Amino acid sequence: VADIKKLKSVGICTIKGIQMTTRRALCNVKGLSEAKVDKIKEAANKLIEPGFLTASEYSEKRRMVFHITTGSQEFDKLLGGGIESMAITEAFGGVRKYFSCFFLFILYEFTVVTAQLPGPNGYTGGKIIFIDTENTFRPDRLRDIADHFNLDHDAVLDNVLYARAYTSEHQMELLDYVAAKFHEEAGIFKLLIIDSIMALFRVDFSGRGELAERQQKLAQMLSRLQKISEEYNVAVFVTNQMTADPGATMTFQADPKKPIGGHILAHASTTRISLRKGRGELRIAKIYDSPEMPENEATFAITAGGIGDAKE
Repeated sequence: VADIKKLKSVGICTIKGIQMTTRRALCNVKGLSEAKVDKIKEAANKLIEPGFLTASEYSEKRRMVFHITTGSQEFDKLLGGGIESMAITEAFGGVRKYFSCFFLFILYEFTVVTAQLPGPNGYTGGKIIFIDTENTFRPDRLRDIADHFNLDHDAVLDNVLYARAYTSEHQMELLDYVAAKFHEEAGIFKLLIIDSIMALFRVDFSGRGELAERQQKLAQMLSRLQKISEEYNVAVFVTNQMTADPGATMTFQADPKKPIGGHILAHASTTRISLRKGRGELRIAKIYDSPEMPENEATFAITAGGIGDAKE
């Protein structure tokens, strides 16, 4: 019982969670020796089936995946039905200020739709955890969108669990709490949002001398996010910042900006969405990278009620 309590204190709450954690990481848990970790791993391996499945069996397992609507049919179609569970979806836009607000419009729409509205294929909705790294979360914005869907303000706000992260280490520590909460209320939480994924890493690690350490810490956090999304069948949605790419002008690229985080973030994100401003209230989303969706664009509108389809 004491050992289980120690594991839960670092967000390892299931047998699968033990399988997903390295021996070295388990040895770093206070109170667990190498001999005890070997016994825990041995016991866990006896309780879970081997990792290999036939393609048919894995296809059946994928039926558990659900999609969370964005509020726009065109945007949902672009994403293959919406924000996918058991995956990390990353969105990034321009470096100008309105894009931070733009991200929030999307995030708030996600939270409201996820918390209150049922979706296709038996999706029932659920709660959300929001990790804020830039102090941009505004609960009043949720009330406006709740009015759009004729939902109760208090119910909408109560379905969102909010945490403010102050350092990259704190951001990582919060994921232990997230895993514990997902286990405690199994099947209740459907979405984890981090806005933004890279902001604190850019502050805590500066210059090329600390770049390797930054990328290593980032890789560890993204690996943790991937495991959480698969273990608890939740959707992970992260926003990212962009930076100017000095080398782009040499290759005559149309857009000399690129998302930060390098190859580490690029490979960890299942689906990457590029966002840009259109005319008036119109916005354009483009599939930047996806394992199954073709490179395509969708136009949608931002309104007081959140996100909707563009009107001709």
